[in-house]
Amino acid sequence: MDVELQDIGTADGNGGTHFSGDRGPTSNGEDVTVSLPDASEGDGLLSTLTTPQNGGPASQTSTPQEETSVCRIKRELNEVVFWKVRLWMIIIFIFVLIIAVILVALAVCAAIHEDEDEKFDPSLFKLPLYHNGSFELPNQVFTDDLFNMSSNKSQFLAASLQEKVAGVYTSSPALGRYFSHASINAFRNGSVVADYHLKFLIPEEEKDWLRNFTLSREMVFNVFRQFLYDQEADPAQPLYIAPDSLRMF
Repeated sequence: MDVELQDIGTADGNGGTHFSGDRGPTSNGEDVTVSLPDASEGDGLLSTLTTPQNGGPASQTSTPQEETSVCRIKRELNEVVFWKVRLWMIIIFIFVLIIAVILVALAVCAAIHEDEDEKFDPSLFKLPLYHNGSFELPNQVFTDDLFNMSSNKSQFLAASLQEKVAGVYTSSPALGRYFSHASINAFRNGSVVADYHLKFLIPEEEKDWLRNFTLSREMVFNVFRQFLYDQEADPAQPLYIAPDSLRMF
């Protein structure tokens, strides 16, 4: 059946176009009327997909609702709360204030924290514990004055070495509280060999533990030897002690 259509477009009240078909004769003499539905007012917003002309995949564009939400958030953040202060400024200030409070709290806790290991009563340390040994001074030249411990040279060298040895143990976190005294008893011939004497004071109730572990000969010796290995090997340093020459008994 052949149908002849004549399209007539008329504008409706909503700005759309109405299409209607007039009655036209067919080949067998019958009249057929064809009508097209009116275009709805939302037809322009049915799809947010755009198809590229090169045949590529369709791309998704942002909807007006999404753009409206972003604009609303920006507008709210830029609102003036008071004077010239905006909302985003207040939010940043709150975050900075929280971080500052945390840092100050940590600093205060660190300042007022008391290490229980640092609290002790020196009057309880009465029991003596001794260690003896020797070391070599390769930068010293032995003279007859060093035989006599009452000579000025012997006393000066002995005092300097005593101060150096005492500094080793007073600065030790583990042994410092127990250290009492260091002395140089004699100098011997050759590359000057000094005999030293160490004195520690320990409390009576902890004597067994301290003698066997904390203040054992191995512990005291290793602290001294580590100090000697850490020192700079300066040939011009008169108080340089050769690490390999250290002895303790």
